[in-house]
Amino acid sequence: SGGIVAMGDVVRLKDGKYMALFHDDGRFLRNGGEATGVFEVFKILSEDGGLTWGQPEVVATHLQAHLCEPGVARSPDGSQLAMLLRENSRKFNGMVVFSDDEGETWSEPRELPGALTGDRHKTCYGPDGRLVVTFRDTCLDTPTWGDWCAWVGTYEDIVEEREGQYRVRLMDNIKGADCAYPGMLLLPDGTLVTTTYGHWEEGEEPYVVSVRFRLEELDERGADGA
Repeated sequence: SGGIVAMGDVVRLKDGKYMALFHDDGRFLRNGGEATGVFEVFKILSEDGGLTWGQPEVVATHLQAHLCEPGVARSPDGSQLAMLLRENSRKFNGMVVFSDDEGETWSEPRELPGALTGDRHKTCYGPDGRLVVTFRDTCLDTPTWGDWCAWVGTYEDIVEEREGQYRVRLMDNIKGADCAYPGMLLLPDGTLVTTTYGHWEEGEEPYVVSVRFRLEELDERGADGA
């Protein structure tokens, strides 16, 4: 048993537990399951550092949108969690839900701005406190559709439904939208590293690349509209 794909994100909670998040549409959560046409996002908790896990609980769903592949950002003051969600029916922008109680309860889903509409969001704070989100661009009207992108802004931009500071294309994927299930981390020297697969060269099989950058480098590209 399990979900459609592996856990979209794992968050350490204030009480030391770990919360993992994933999605399913009825097919894989239980043996013998069948598609229901409704996507549900689940959480499961571990109290022993991931050795064992509890039972899944639904934390987000939508009657029309297909919510999946959650990625979480914690607010700068630590009081709130924002879960960014892929919208797989392609009828809506990506969506977001918020929790003020360490994932016990969540707000109703609402659409993200177009600049954050994409798949498999991964979040990381830069050394200056700005939030960086890397994902596959699936905005309904964008010149970088299907490419590996990075968004730069603030946590408050997400709360206040703002587009953020800018978005840049990290790599040009040349085969549809078959790319970008990234990870991302901040190195001690302030460099951000994000890694994923994609179709980067004509005639070549997909392969994995790592992109390293500093925010000041992205600032220059963002200012140039890259």
